[in-house]
This record gives sequence, C-alpha cells and structure tokens, in this order.
Amino acid sequence: MRFVLLAIVLGFPVVDLYMTVRFARWTGVPVWAWLAMSVVAGLYLLRNERMAFRAKTVAAMHGEQPLLRGLLDSGRKVLAGALFLLPGILSDLIALVLLALPLNLGRDFAPRTAAAGQFGSRGKAIDGEFRRVD
Repeated sequence: MRFVLLAIVLGFPVVDLYMTVRFARWTGVPVWAWLAMSVVAGLYLLRNERMAFRAKTVAAMHGEQPLLRGLLDSGRKVLAGALFLLPGILSDLIALVLLALPLNLGRDFAPRTAAAGQFGSRGKAIDGEFRRVD
C-alpha cells in the first residue's frame, strides 16, 4: 500500500508535466507561458486569501459571521492556490474545479441558540425587567 501511494505521489507531477507539454504543443503556446501563468495565479490567490482570512477571522470573533464557513472557504482557496503553484495543466484544472465548487451556499454551519438571532445583531438590545431575589 505504501508503494502504491508513493507511486501516485511521484507519478502525478510527471504525468502532469507530460500533459502540459502535450497541451502546449497542441495549442502552440510555449510551456513556460503556461507554467508562468499558473504560478502567477497561485501567488495572487494565496496573497489575497491571506488578507481575506484575517478579515474573516476577526468577523467571526466579533460574531458577525460563522467561523466554520470562513475556515472552509479559506482552506479551499489555499489548497487551490497550492495546486496552481504545482507545474502542470492537470493540477490547474483540479484547482479550478475546487474554486468552482459552490461550498458556501445554503445554511450556516454554525449552531445557533434561539436567543442569539442572526449574526451581526449585536447592536440590538433586549429590554426586560430585573429583580433581585435574596
């Protein structure tokens, strides 16, 4: 089993580069151009996600958005950026599919209590009476 996993890990970049060379020959675009575009896209995605992750984490700490949604979205984008940094068309296609997945649609992942309401409702006060019983 270890050798199968090792063969997959070592064989994927070789197959990926072979497919890139074949695709570059088919399109007429040089191989270095495909690899350079991929690296630029990966670095751009990772740089922007680094800044967005900080903002999402601060918003989650203030209770404005759920934490798990931000972590899942950031992890997906970081993995796609790392796949863009790998040389080859196949890894770029996997990164594009990963970015195209609609993972942040639908209900929130964070559990809510009945009194908490919506995220971002920190400015609303709940009126009531208080009486101390000794």
